Amino acid sequence: MSDQYGGGSGDERPGPYQGAYGSSGQQPPPQQTPYGGQPGPYGGAFGQNPYSSLPGPAAAPQQVKIASTISLALGALCVLLGLFTLTSAGSEIADVLTGDPSAKGMVVAVILITSVAYILPAIFLRKRRRWARTLLIVVAALGIAGGITALPASILGLALHGTLLYLMLQEPTKRWFQGPR
Repeated sequence: MSDQYGGGSGDERPGPYQGAYGSSGQQPPPQQTPYGGQPGPYGGAFGQNPYSSLPGPAAAPQQVKIASTISLALGALCVLLGLFTLTSAGSEIADVLTGDPSAKGMVVAVILITSVAYILPAIFLRKRRRWARTLLIVVAALGIAGGITALPASILGLALHGTLLYLMLQEPTKRWFQGPR
């Protein structure tokens, strides 16, 4: 039977598999893949990712993320207050805020404008819009002025608006808004 495969003796048969580099125990050269290419950023054998060197959008600094969250939360609270004003409690809310229980419509309009002044910059801050930063600085300054006139009842509002102003005037925030959009 061995004659039909070209060999007459059993000594000419190949031995067990010796591996890709033979039986000498050699290891592949470092940083080389079995296909000869260099490993890519994902550990692949087919080279570099052509998109890995392209600059991506810069992540927003932590100050911008926090300020956006605070502003969005204040806007959501304004929306809730506006919704409560539209209920049967609207007369009491209008009486507390203005001293006139019949000023319900004016209170709802002011709350609507205020909620837009908080929510709009909260959305566009992370999109790197410079006008959103400016608007939030103005809103924070107005909130601080209003908080000072309503002390001691407005300590939390004063602290939140002071934090917003501080975050918007920090150096990482300034640099991020000066960069490309």
